[in-house]
Amino acid sequence: MPYIPGGPDRPPVPLDGVLERQKFAPLFTAIAVLFFAFLLFQVVISPIVIIVGLLAQGLAPGEMMEALGTLMEERINLVLVANTIGQIFGLALPTLLIARLHSSRWADFLHLRPTSAYAFGLAFVGLVALTPVVQFLGSVNQHLPLPDFLQELEQAQIDLIDRVLLQGGAVWLTLLMLAVTPAICEELLFRGYVQRQAERSLGIVGGILFSGIIFGLYHLRLTQVLPLATLGLYLAFLTWSTGSLYPAMLVHFANNAFAIILSSYVSSSPEYDPADLEQFEVPWYYIVVGIAVFIPVAMRLARLNLEPGTGPGTPGAPERRDFFI
Repeated sequence: MPYIPGGPDRPPVPLDGVLERQKFAPLFTAIAVLFFAFLLFQVVISPIVIIVGLLAQGLAPGEMMEALGTLMEERINLVLVANTIGQIFGLALPTLLIARLHSSRWADFLHLRPTSAYAFGLAFVGLVALTPVVQFLGSVNQHLPLPDFLQELEQAQIDLIDRVLLQGGAVWLTLLMLAVTPAICEELLFRGYVQRQAERSLGIVGGILFSGIIFGLYHLRLTQVLPLATLGLYLAFLTWSTGSLYPAMLVHFANNAFAIILSSYVSSSPEYDPADLEQFEVPWYYIVVGIAVFIPVAMRLARLNLEPGTGPGTPGAPERRDFFI
């Protein structure tokens, strides 16, 4: 029976599902699932939820077109609910189902394995160190020449988030819909399934690059593709180095949550202008310090995968506490 090597201190994953017996190429299934999930999320489920929500509010079919035209201004909560349901039923659940067609141990196939507190700590420190670099790449991306319609699309997305933050309401609910849901659903698809299949066809480095770059492009925000792809590459590297999807989920959530909380604070404070946040230039020394911290953290993360028998939590391995009080 074919299998995927489990890595140091991890058992191999059997490839005994129906898709494996049919010998579909791994990269083909990765691309096919990406395409199918995108259509299911953006074209089928989210629009259906919006239409059902409008009908539930008592709108007649003849009023539907007018309501759709003012959706972003007058029914922003309905858009967020549709986006959340779309991610759950368009991204996460299809990924869980398709993984069962590859392996009887579908959770291991998707990297749904426990890992150590040490790995979580390294992952978070790596995100903090990488943040200045991501912000700098965002500034660079803003200066790249792009068609007007792409810039207008980007501005519409920014305006959508601003309306969510300015309308008030419970911050925890915004975090649930814009931080928790993407952290789980997108990671299951991109790092759980797509990266696994890409690694089988393209190797470790190719799988990380494919997963990260596709993640940046998937959001349809070319004015932010450089920072998004960089974050995607880091999340893919985390999944490979730790052998677990959970650190990537944590980092994805932390990144989105920090952006939401910061934007919410700036939007609600009269002494700050949200435009200043978008135009903020990261000082060069922040970038240098971030890189200087990130490199040794990345090296320690890589050791978790490359050195069998030494990973945290391994019987007989030395206990490590250097990131914890």
